[in-house]
Amino acid sequence: MPTAPRSTATRRQVLAGSGAAAAIAFTGAFSELFAGTAAARGHGGYGPLVPDPAGLLDLPKGFRYRVLSRQGEPLRSGEGPVPGNHDGMAALRGRNGRVHLVRNHENRHTAKIGVPTVEGLTYDPAAKGGCTALELDGRNKVLGERVAIAGTAVNCAGGPTPWHTWLTCEENEDKAGTNGYTKDHGFVFEVDGADPHRTGAVPLTAMGRFQHEAVAVDPKSGIVYETEDAFDRPFGLFYRFLPEKPLGGTGSLRAGGELEAMRVPGVPDLSAVQETGTSFDRIEWVPVPDPLAKETAIRFQDFGPKGITHAQKLEGCYWGGSSVYFVSSFARSDEGSAADHYGQVWRYEPRKRRLTLVVLFGPDTDIQLPGESPDNICLAADGGLMVCEDGGGAQYVLGVTRRGEVYTMARGRQNIGTPEEPEWGEFAGVAFSPDGSTMYVNCYTPGTTFAVTGPWC
Repeated sequence: MPTAPRSTATRRQVLAGSGAAAAIAFTGAFSELFAGTAAARGHGGYGPLVPDPAGLLDLPKGFRYRVLSRQGEPLRSGEGPVPGNHDGMAALRGRNGRVHLVRNHENRHTAKIGVPTVEGLTYDPAAKGGCTALELDGRNKVLGERVAIAGTAVNCAGGPTPWHTWLTCEENEDKAGTNGYTKDHGFVFEVDGADPHRTGAVPLTAMGRFQHEAVAVDPKSGIVYETEDAFDRPFGLFYRFLPEKPLGGTGSLRAGGELEAMRVPGVPDLSAVQETGTSFDRIEWVPVPDPLAKETAIRFQDFGPKGITHAQKLEGCYWGGSSVYFVSSFARSDEGSAADHYGQVWRYEPRKRRLTLVVLFGPDTDIQLPGESPDNICLAADGGLMVCEDGGGAQYVLGVTRRGEVYTMARGRQNIGTPEEPEWGEFAGVAFSPDGSTMYVNCYTPGTTFAVTGPWC
C-alpha cells in the first residue's frame, strides 16, 4: 500500500487556530472506523470554544454543561464523601427514561478519599478503589448517588455489557500482603448501576488476573475483548474471553470460560507497524497458560516457540459495527518499544480474523499528540468519535468526524498546578446517554463529572 501523505502541522498549531473549528485529516483508511455505525451529518466540528466564566469547562457556542458530582461532596446515599480520581464511565439505560451513570475511581492504596466500604459491596476492605453510581432523570437531574462497588484497586476503565451492566477493571496486579491488601487484585468485576447488590463484589477470575484497562463485548457472540496496560516490559497483551454462558445476562460471566491472548504472526510488538491500512490476516488466539497468574504475570508466561504479541500502553477498547477497536496510547523506543508513536487505533474483525491499523498519531504523521494520547474513546451521537486525551499541557476532548477530521469539543480549565507552572486535570470516561442527547465526561483531578448538552446532530 502506498505511503500516505504527511503534514508538518503539530497538535498545538492545530488547536491554537482561531475562528473556525480546528480540523485536520488523519492519514490512512480512517473511514474504516465507522463501518456499520449510524449515519453522521458530516460536520467538521461545532465551532471555536467559548471561555467558561466559571473556569471549569470551555465548550462551543450553543453547548452547556451541568456539574453532576464533585469529589469531597457528600454522596446522596449518606455513605460518605464522593471519592476522587474519576476515570472510566458508562451511561446505562434505566426505566422511565432514567440513566444510570456508573463511574470508576482509580484509587490506589495511597488515595486520600477512598470509596466508602458498604456491606455486601466490598471485596477487600483494605483497598480504596471502586465505583459509584448516579441515577439521573431525562433532564440530567441527579436523583441519587451511591457506592456501586468498593474494596477494589485502581479501577481504570472497563466497558458496558449488552445486558446494561458495567464491567469495571482493576489496573493492578498486587497480591494479598502487598500495599496492605488482604486479597489478590487484578480482576474484572460486574456492576449493576440500578441495583448494585444484584452483582455484589465478586471477581470474574476466569477473565484473568492482570493490569486490566478496558473491555468490549461482541453483542452477537458474547466474546469479551480485553486490553492490558502494563507499565514494564514485556508490555501488555490483547485478550479475548470466551464465556461458557455467553450473553446470559447479569452474572453469566461468573460461569467461567477460556482466556486467550492475540498472536499476530511475525509481529512481536505492534508499535513496529507504522503505516495505516496495514492488515494482518489469520490472527491467532493462544490459550493463556495460567489466567490467575499464580506464580508469573501473564505477559511473562510461556506461549510457545512463536511467542505472543505485545504492545505498550494498551488502553481504550470498544465495539463498533462488526469489529472491536482498541487503542495504544503511545509507544516509546527508549522505554523498550520497537518504534515510536503518539497513538494507534486498531480494528479487529472477528469473522475475518483480520487486524488493521486504522489510525496512527505522530511523530511524523498528520497530527502530533505529545504525551499519552489518545486514551478513552467512544462513539459519538453523530456516528463519529469522541477522544479523551491524557498528556501534558491543557487537556481536551477531541471529536473526530467520519471523514477523519479532528476538532476540539471541550477544554478543561481546572488548574491543579500553580499559576507559574500550570497543570490541568485530564479527561476520562467520555460516554453518551442512550438517546444521544448528552455527553458525560469526567475530569480526573479534581474529580468532577459533567453532563454536556447542545446541538449534537
